[in-house]
Amino acid sequence: MQQTFTVQGMTCGHCEKVVTTAIKTLDPSAEVRIDRAHDRVDVQSAQPAEAIAKAIREEGYTVSA
Repeated sequence: MQQTFTVQGMTCGHCEKVVTTAIKTLDPSAEVRIDRAHDRVDVQSAQPAEAIAKAIREEGYTVSA
């Protein structure tokens, strides 16, 4: 399922890697595309949106779906 999140606080490539790792820890087969300039994270995953958002929040970022 394609899901889009607004993730605030990503300022560099390291931030992108942290967010990607958090999502892939939850779902190793997830496809993650990040557009940092627009605070956007697109995720292709069977995991529920709230579970993905929680994984990102646990890394210290503000998330809305």
